[in-house]
Amino acid sequence: MRHLWLAALCVLSLLAPSLAQAEGPCARDALNQKVCLAEPAQRIVSLSPGATELLFSAGAGEKVVAASAWSDYPPEAENLSQVGDSNRLDLEAIVSMAPDLVVAWVDGNSRSQLARLSGLGIPVLWLAPRTFDDIAMAVSDLALLTGSPDLGNDRAEAFRAEMAGLKARYADARPVRVFYQIWDQPLMTVNREELISKAITLCGGVNVFGELPRLVPRISREAVLEANPEAIITAGSSDDRQWLEAWREFPGLAAVASGNLFLEPPDLLARPTLRMADGARHLCQTLEQARANL
Repeated sequence: MRHLWLAALCVLSLLAPSLAQAEGPCARDALNQKVCLAEPAQRIVSLSPGATELLFSAGAGEKVVAASAWSDYPPEAENLSQVGDSNRLDLEAIVSMAPDLVVAWVDGNSRSQLARLSGLGIPVLWLAPRTFDDIAMAVSDLALLTGSPDLGNDRAEAFRAEMAGLKARYADARPVRVFYQIWDQPLMTVNREELISKAITLCGGVNVFGELPRLVPRISREAVLEANPEAIITAGSSDDRQWLEAWREFPGLAAVASGNLFLEPPDLLARPTLRMADGARHLCQTLEQARANL
């Protein structure tokens, strides 16, 4: 394997000058770096489940030759070769795939590791969607770099229209104070900059921990009791209701007293992809039920 690694290094080192002078499609990534290709990418390595899903949404699924662990949507992504996870990437395996584009995730991948790939002339596009429009832009950019700009733009615009429609529909809805629980031990939530919280706001909800400084802060049960949310929401399957049921120990909580303990479908809100429109729609329906219960 080491011989393959060294051979790949030599070949890519020779190609690096020509790649650097590429005049094909270009996009600016989350690190504000301009990524240009000589021609639309044909062999892509995705380094996060979210990036994998966005590539398929951009019409580039058939060009993805490898992905990171946990890339499970759409279902065909599970058949891709794996090249590690966010904690440890297999750089030799990535180079052996001879990619003409690597798609990385700012919050998950090692910049020092990927700097080695960039140094070999392998284009690396970094993603970090922080807003709904960032999701749409990611799809458009990936479609541009992989040869399906019209498809990408159409899907991006459809997503924007869906989110704008939800915003308009719930603009005057009665606010519901929400605690969104993403973990139990330690107890964790999201602040207002996280996309889940932005979906809550879109649906007329108010994140009771929105003002905390960290994107994913740890909190105490005492803090939840003091905030007294009107709805407590988490995500998971029916087997994951134990997190919600544990709050019944506190019948004085407004959410418990009104029966507003809700389980959202897993993944729809957790990943910043086009499926967030489905997740937001479901969340809005949940908050409508919460309003009816108050």
